[in-house]
Amino acid sequence: MGVMSGPLVIRGSVSVPEAELLWRFSRSSGPGGQHVNTTDSQVELRFDLAATQSLPAAWKERALDRLAGRLVDGVLVVRASEHRSQWRNRETAAVRLASLLAQATAPPPKPRRPTKVPRGINERRLRGKRERGEIKRGRSGRGWD
Repeated sequence: MGVMSGPLVIRGSVSVPEAELLWRFSRSSGPGGQHVNTTDSQVELRFDLAATQSLPAAWKERALDRLAGRLVDGVLVVRASEHRSQWRNRETAAVRLASLLAQATAPPPKPRRPTKVPRGINERRLRGKRERGEIKRGRSGRGWD
């Protein structure tokens, strides 16, 4: 198991320390040359969201709720195997995990306040419909004698 350099910054001053991240490396699937069968370039980054102490309680609860479908026993798993280099896959996985956690811990959006449609807009719409109906009625063959 390897370690990245420095903590994983989520948002603002909140970050996940290296000690809470678990890295696993394996061989990537797919086509490749002679080099592909000897390097462990696929990266799997695991973060135990249920047991972490690095996130504020409200953030942790929100993330557990929003990421419930992705969690396996409270652990969030991110895989990266797009690049041929293990280092670039590690960076990709770290960025993915950080953005996932940032989105999952974001505060809920403000509730939408319904607004009334202005009267002028409604009148313009109805006038346009009437005018269009007149144009269509004018296309009938009546009165062409």
